[in-house]
Amino acid sequence: MRGHHDMGGLPAGPVERKEHDPVLWEKRVDAIRALLAKRDLLRVDELRRNIEALPPDAYEAMTYYERWISAITSTLLQRGVITADELASKMAEVEARERSGS
Repeated sequence: MRGHHDMGGLPAGPVERKEHDPVLWEKRVDAIRALLAKRDLLRVDELRRNIEALPPDAYEAMTYYERWISAITSTLLQRGVITADELASKMAEVEARERSGS
């Protein structure tokens, strides 16, 4: 059975063959992935499994690096490296900082 993420062999239209320079947050996601892998806290198979586990609507709406950070977060939660409460607390802290303009 084909998953929603598996587009191999399906018509998808023309491929845009242009490179773009990653923006700062994309570079940070890649750096996080590399550091976690170096510390054996993230494996490629975990990243891929968690990307493929995204619901179809989320998968389609997210960019490449948005899928990565979602999968990284899921892996860290699954491994117990961070807790849902710690994640929620940090997200609230960041949102408050963004609202205040700091």
